[in-house]
Parts: sequence; C-alpha cells; structure tokens
Amino acid sequence: MKAIITGCLSLLTFIHAKSQSNFYKISAGGGFGLTQSFTDVKKHDFGLAGNAVLDYYFTPFISLGLEGQMGEINGGDARNDPYGRQFINSYKAVNLNTKFALGSLIDYNPGSFANNIKGLYFGTGLGVVMNSVSNVRKSTLEQEKPFPGKNESSDMVVPLNLGINFYFADRSGYTRYLLNLNYQSNLTMGEGLDGYDDSSVKFKTGNPDIYTFFSVGFRYQFGSIGLTNKTIF
Repeated sequence: MKAIITGCLSLLTFIHAKSQSNFYKISAGGGFGLTQSFTDVKKHDFGLAGNAVLDYYFTPFISLGLEGQMGEINGGDARNDPYGRQFINSYKAVNLNTKFALGSLIDYNPGSFANNIKGLYFGTGLGVVMNSVSNVRKSTLEQEKPFPGKNESSDMVVPLNLGINFYFADRSGYTRYLLNLNYQSNLTMGEGLDGYDDSSVKFKTGNPDIYTFFSVGFRYQFGSIGLTNKTIF
C-alpha cells in the first residue's frame, strides 16, 4: 500500500513538472530591414533602416518593450512627379510597445501546427519619430510659392506590429534565442514625415502620414527566470 501511494505521488509530481517551464524575463537584440512611405506624395518608395529592442516578458508570450529605429524613409520623384515633389527622411524613432502572442491563447503540442505558430503576435504602442528631411520643394506654377513644410520636426507615432518569434533553447532547455520577423505600420500624428505641410485644399488628403518597417531580427534572452504553466518546446 505504501508503495502504491509513493508511486502515485511520484506520478503527480512528474505530471506537474511536465506542465511547467522556465523562461528568461528579459531579451535584447536588434535587426534590419526595409521602410516604405505612404504620404501625400504619389510615389511610395523604399529605404533601409535598423532597430534595437529591449523587452520584458511577463510570460513567454506577453511582453512590454522599448524599440529604437534609425534609417531612411523615402518618397516622391523630382523628375516624374507632376509637382516635382520628393523627400529623403533620415529619421530616428523610439516607441514603447506591448505584444501578445498566440501561445498565450491556444493549446499546442510538440510537432503540431499550433506549436509552429505559437510565437505569432500582435502589438501596439506609442512613440515619437524625429524627422530630418531633405526636400525638393517645387510649386505648381512658376509664380507660386514653394510648398510649405519643415525639414526638422517631431511627430507622435502609433506603431502596429504583426510578427512571429521562433524559439531556440540553450543547453539547460530554457528559451535563450529568438529569431524575429516583424511587420510594423506606423501612423504619425502630424505632417513632418515627408516635410510637406500643404495648406492647399488641392493637396490635402486628410489621411495621416504612414511608414511601414519590415525587419528581420535576433534576440538574446537573459535575466531573472519566470515560471509558466505551458511548455515552450
């Protein structure tokens, strides 16, 4: 009888242990990729940019993070645009964001399709973009004044993130490395992204200036260790 009780307790302990995993609560890393502008000029061009990130994980699938970006946002075409409008924005941006991954909502088993997409996440936040624009400012007619706008400005920005993390373990079996793919759409609250602040009704679209940033990145996890009731691998 004593042997049976001991065996049952051992089995319960084993089951409980199997249902929990440890994870590091902090990750840091960076990446690089392409930006694309969606502003008042007709041509939405591409630019290169990089980012650095620092995230705190409440669970393996819910995080709060700080991101910094630096690169170029380009648009327009001085030769082919009917008004000769073009810009190159050597921008810097920083935002505070939160992300929620699918793994916090679904059950998954090793080798299943659900396990492969558990790192799929959506997130949003708030930040600021600092614009440094080189413009070709031309008017519609020779006698008109050039289009208004500023070369140096700052705008509030709302980042919307859609991405996926792929998890890799260290020798202890903890999640240590992340491969990240992220698509970010940034809605700005201002007209500084392209440097054109048009007052004419003819050019005013009523739409916010937007830029997107697709990045590939790498994260290293470290710091204090948390406990989750879901296995990560």
